[in-house]
This record gives sequence, C-alpha cells and structure tokens, in this order.
Amino acid sequence: MQESVQCWAVVPAAGTGSRMGTAVPKQYLPLGNAMLIEHTLRRLAAAHCITGIVVAVGEADDRWSDVAADVGKPVITVAGGAERCHSVLHALGELMAREQPDEWVLVHDAARPCVRVDDIERLAFAVRGHSVGGLLGIPLSDTVKRVDREGAVIRTVDRQGLWRALTPQMFRLRLLHDALSAATVAGELVTDEASAMELAGYSPLMVEGGADNIKVTRPADLAMADFFLRQQERVPCA
Repeated sequence: MQESVQCWAVVPAAGTGSRMGTAVPKQYLPLGNAMLIEHTLRRLAAAHCITGIVVAVGEADDRWSDVAADVGKPVITVAGGAERCHSVLHALGELMAREQPDEWVLVHDAARPCVRVDDIERLAFAVRGHSVGGLLGIPLSDTVKRVDREGAVIRTVDRQGLWRALTPQMFRLRLLHDALSAATVAGELVTDEASAMELAGYSPLMVEGGADNIKVTRPADLAMADFFLRQQERVPCA
C-alpha cells in the first residue's frame, strides 16, 4: 500500500474570537490541562505525515510566548493578517521560501483541538494521488432550511450531496498560494482553502472525518470540546 505524503501544517491563529465574548482570544483559553491551541498543536505534531507547523499569530499578540509549543517537531511563527485567508497566505509565503512549490501543505483551524490523528492521516493518504487535494467533511444529516433576513423559512433545502466542511484541508503549496492570492485580489475573503481552490476552477476531494472535530466558536463549544477530549483519552484517537 502506498504511504501518505509528508507535509507542513499551517495554523491560522491571529483571530480575536469575538463571538466567544471573552477578553482572551479563544485559542488561548484554558481547555483541560492546557490552552486550546496547545491541544491543536499536539494533535498535528502527533501525525506522522506532518513534518513541521507554521503558526500565524496577530502582530500585537502578547500571549503566544506563553504557549508550550515544544511538540517534538519544528514550530515557526509568522505575522497573521486581517482575515483568516491573509494569515494563511502569510504562512504559505514563508513555506514558499523553504519548500518546493509542488509540496503538500495542510491547513488546520487553531480552534479545532479535537481533530483525531487518524483523520489527519486519512486525509493525507486520500489525497496522495489526487491532482488537487482535499478536505475533511461530514455529510449533513439534519433537515436544512433556508430563511430570509427576518428569520422566516423560505424553503427546505435538499440535503443530498451537502457536506459540512471541516479542517484540515490539504493542497499543493503553489496551487493553494496562487488560488488564495487570486481570491483576495478579487475581494473574495474566503473562509476556507477549498473555497479558494473552487474559485480557481479546481474540484477538491471530500474525505469524511469525525463528528467530534468541532470548531470552538461560542462559549458552549468549549465545554463540548472538553467533553470530546476526555472521551478520546478513554479511547485513543490515534
């Protein structure tokens, strides 16, 4: 069986997490025995396919120095940007100076600390022969409604073929850099890397991931993430 590819991971971590309603950016909130971002870095570093991690932090960030980033693999930092896509672009620019343009790069949200190591490896294995790359996702199981600005239901949306996009998302370095650059120049502030690739005319591969790979966005999500981490400790995630 062919092995999965090796890649650098990029973690955009320059956001302020305004929807959490806390003075501390969500990536630095305590989660169990560590900061949220520390859990994320540990999961990425535990994957055999990851050779190193680039973290994009805010230029005025005074908390990153408190992070225990010694995870057994290289961790370097770059200045983040105004939006997620800008932070990822800055990190990709750093990697363009270090790696060959056709190398793979994996982007993962700082606020997804519960990603399973075997899901990271599954994605890396799935895209190894793909011309574009791909992302983790989950097929929708709920009934989906479209509403207007006042909250009134307009119609029920057919959920056949609809997936929730997760991270990690994994693409060739230059292809992703060029796609994100083109999107930002066009004024498209894409919220994930697959969107930039789609705008550039590519069709990423969707790979099913775990439902416990949640994104911590609101206060209730932090308690859910703590629950999932405890559950995964009982049943190892790798």
